Amino acid sequence: MSQFKFIKYVEDNRTVTITMNRPELYNALNAEAKMEIVQAIREANKSPNVHSIILTGEGKAFCTGQDLNDRSVQASNNAIDLGHTLQTEWNPLVTAIRDSKKIVIAAVNGVCAGAGISVAISCDLIVSKPAVKFVGAFSKLGLAPDAGSTYIFSRALGYQKTMEFFLMGEALTSEELHAAGLVNALSDDPLAKANEYAQNINKLSPLSTEMIKKNIKASLDSNYNESIERETHVQRFLGNSSDYKEGLTAFLEKRQPQFTGN
Repeated sequence: MSQFKFIKYVEDNRTVTITMNRPELYNALNAEAKMEIVQAIREANKSPNVHSIILTGEGKAFCTGQDLNDRSVQASNNAIDLGHTLQTEWNPLVTAIRDSKKIVIAAVNGVCAGAGISVAISCDLIVSKPAVKFVGAFSKLGLAPDAGSTYIFSRALGYQKTMEFFLMGEALTSEELHAAGLVNALSDDPLAKANEYAQNINKLSPLSTEMIKKNIKASLDSNYNESIERETHVQRFLGNSSDYKEGLTAFLEKRQPQFTGN
């Protein structure tokens, strides 16, 4: 879409690929770039022809977080409200990814740092190049991790390892995050692997993939009884869908189902 200045938006074979396109700044994001990604995700979600989204970076980096040249985050004699920057820029970005009805796959092509980590781990699936460094050096700027990274990392890595990562500021590699379950796959061509995931997802019922995502997200924020009640409600909804009837018929007829999202 030509209206974007800081990202690329390409739709092909029911998948939209959004590429952060500031390679000269290792895809550090200013306010406008963040809002462009939010807009692109919303556009992809509106299209019935789109079943999956890939998010990646141009050049040597996936995303290195905040563009520190942005005047809104520069320290000066006047007090600066980084909470406002989070509430109006970063939180809407990661929320747009997490709330996307379409599955979002991160293709991590290079270094991922700062709030760029939050962007990656907000995605539903992550494919990374081997030996990519994930750097959460907030403490070296006198800051704390933000945009959801505290929540995700502490659940994946545990308390002590998360403390070490964010306090010491030393990088974790894609191999370490793969072992911890935060990265789904390692590939020398993460975009190609992400497309492989996307094409498999595109064959599934859109209603089913949407509800699976919602259930898993809800289960992280709820207790067992709440989770099982939600699963029952969702399964009742899906059992009355045309896609379920088609999936069952196709299984019995030993053919590929043709899902419509209804």
